[in-house]
Amino acid sequence: MSQKNNMPFGNGENQNDAPGLKIEAENVRFSYQGSCEAALQDLSVQIKPGECVLLCGKSGCGKTTFSRLLNGLSPAFYPGELAGSCSVGELLAGKAAIEGYVPFVGSMFQNPKTQYFNVDTTAELAFPCENSGMEPAKIRERVQEVVAQFHLEKLMNRSVFALSGGEKQRVAFAAACMLKPKLLVLDEPTSNLDSKVIDQLHGMIVVMKRAGVTVVLAEHRLAWMSDLTDRYLFFEKGSLRADWDAEQFTALSEKSLAAYGLRARNLTRYREKLQTKKRLRCDTDPVLELRNLTIGYQKKNPVRTLPDMSFASGEIVGLMGHNGAGKSTLAKTLCGLLEPISGQMLWNGKKANAKTRLHKSFLVMQDVNYQLFGDSVLEEIQLGAAHPEKSSAVMEALGLDKFADRHSMSLSGGQKQRVVIVAAMLSDKPLILLDEPTSGLDRGNMRQVGLLLQELKAQGKTILVITHDEELAADWCDRIVQMDEV
Repeated sequence: MSQKNNMPFGNGENQNDAPGLKIEAENVRFSYQGSCEAALQDLSVQIKPGECVLLCGKSGCGKTTFSRLLNGLSPAFYPGELAGSCSVGELLAGKAAIEGYVPFVGSMFQNPKTQYFNVDTTAELAFPCENSGMEPAKIRERVQEVVAQFHLEKLMNRSVFALSGGEKQRVAFAAACMLKPKLLVLDEPTSNLDSKVIDQLHGMIVVMKRAGVTVVLAEHRLAWMSDLTDRYLFFEKGSLRADWDAEQFTALSEKSLAAYGLRARNLTRYREKLQTKKRLRCDTDPVLELRNLTIGYQKKNPVRTLPDMSFASGEIVGLMGHNGAGKSTLAKTLCGLLEPISGQMLWNGKKANAKTRLHKSFLVMQDVNYQLFGDSVLEEIQLGAAHPEKSSAVMEALGLDKFADRHSMSLSGGQKQRVVIVAAMLSDKPLILLDEPTSGLDRGNMRQVGLLLQELKAQGKTILVITHDEELAADWCDRIVQMDEV
């Protein structure tokens, strides 16, 4: 599964040759500014140098908050009230300056866009070294080392705006390793990655673990880390409810995992199921047909030419494939944001131009923050709703009624996803496209997305789901188009 590469750690200007950092938390309580509820409470735990620890639990359980204490972001950049003590080596949360964490702690956020400082990839890798005062010649040497180690040659000297979500994740991960950290904190590092890139990430963590680097991950997708994780810390409502070693976690039944709200530990069953669902064309009369379609942003550099495909009303089709296979480009083309370079798109047998496609489709973006405009959840859902009178009933059915007066941007990532999907349901558009709707979601929220998809299907919609989530695709999609196999 992993790639056995050698990445030097512990011999840079900003590091000693000592192993990874020890983490100690004692009676930690943290409440974000303006919140009456504690994001963390009564947290006491120790993590040994060189351990690989996975933080798990439902969305909003405290995983990300704990990771922010480990990398110094809280309370410095995410202010709040901190009680108790949380130390990383000699660094004490709330006392040590953020600059003290930089040479020792590498971080990767759930949304890599939030940690980019440059517009091109090579400069992004060089930035941590430049910021630490490393000599230019050594910076160039270090960039070359990391590029080779992470197989990033094709991503160098590229605009970050031209990268796919998974490619952004890879570059962000590499940037987190530029100063050879003693602690690596990763928040949902695989949320937008395909299986091939996940394997590459797995290989990098193998190397880090062998070098004695302490690794702490907040992650919902558990299967890819099963052979590397030493301990599993399970959080619930801000408290540490369980501390399992690898053997204890392996002994948990699938029923127990489901009860804890955790994702599958093994994906074999899901992958076998996916193989039976791969088809390019629908089995009934199509509502949407693609004929000899070439997609891309420029005629001189098309992304790819697709084989003929068809899609019917009342079906959920998963679009899968590696990062850069053209999934998101196809979605933007189908909803009229891009024009095809060549070929035809037919709606009920008639050519569908950009205006027609915009009228008939609703795109739920990978980053839903780009399409939240209302001052409240209720207002957001009613924007563009064909039947606004149904808003309250749908919100209540989906557990969003308690957020009706909340600003959409104050919600969690999973809650925002649900708000936009509900907006899609109420839009009465016949074609619904969703780009990575379960990115960073726990088992319960993934199931909630699946139920929403089924509701759209029952309404007779044509639903296309771009996803790397094998559990979602296997259990909730009727058919799979494997974009990198056609």
